[in-house]
Amino acid sequence: MGVLFRLVCLAVLVFVSGKPQASPAVREVPVKTGDVVLQTSTSSRSALIRRVSDSPYSHVGLVEVANDGVFVIEAVQPVSRTPWKTWRARGVGGRVTVLRARELDEAALGHVVGAAKEQLGKPYDARYRWDDERLYCSELVTKAFERGAGVSVGAQQQVKALHLSKADLALGPKLGIELEQTLVTPASLASDPHFVTVHSDFE
Repeated sequence: MGVLFRLVCLAVLVFVSGKPQASPAVREVPVKTGDVVLQTSTSSRSALIRRVSDSPYSHVGLVEVANDGVFVIEAVQPVSRTPWKTWRARGVGGRVTVLRARELDEAALGHVVGAAKEQLGKPYDARYRWDDERLYCSELVTKAFERGAGVSVGAQQQVKALHLSKADLALGPKLGIELEQTLVTPASLASDPHFVTVHSDFE
């Protein structure tokens, strides 16, 4: 009986240890409407954005929890309502940071998301201009909070104030990006005091 008991215990141990364990990068993350989510994208400009803003983040969007699922409103080409799992899987390693507004209630955050959804279908702005004809990711989030809840988030910075190398300074005009223009980076949203970090795979 002792031998049989030990064999049973061994079998249970092997079964438990052999079950796939969820890695920190893909474990479930509870999100709410209005949460700001950041990731390291795999876009062609991701490394540049991360380097000049001294941050691991190169893409940001807004969460919408709806009857038909969980989505991220994001400025890609074009501004889209992307399923949350698809959005997260697109990022490097599936890593994500989730920010939540400290002082806005559900109704206000619903207005924020509504303001972002009004921009669906607009083209992506690869020149990072501050207009409504085209939008880039952190511009969409910043304007959604301003127009939906009257809250200013993110810091406007001149391009020339970023961590630019000589090569970057030469590249800017070729990309149609002016050194005097202002923009908001994902990094500035990540450090904004209006938000509290409720989850991060980057820590």
